[in-house]
Amino acid sequence: MDLGVPDQLTAQEIDRVIEMAWEDRTPFEAIEFQFGLPESAVIALMRSELKSGSFRSWRKRVTGRRTKHGITSQSDRFRATCHK
Repeated sequence: MDLGVPDQLTAQEIDRVIEMAWEDRTPFEAIEFQFGLPESAVIALMRSELKSGSFRSWRKRVTGRRTKHGITSQSDRFRATCHK
């Protein structure tokens, strides 16, 4: 099942996506804007790149977190002008 994870991402780009996904104030929309990965593809990437315990910890951390979804986040503090 292909969830939209591009095969052409470099190791450095994959590392950056993982870093952004772990950051509390970086919404999935910013990852999609920069790398073209929708939330489902970020989840699939995290599942394939992280150890199972780390993945479960990350999912528990971001599930329902308002700041990970730009539409529900009220904070403009860390947003670039192009993300408003």
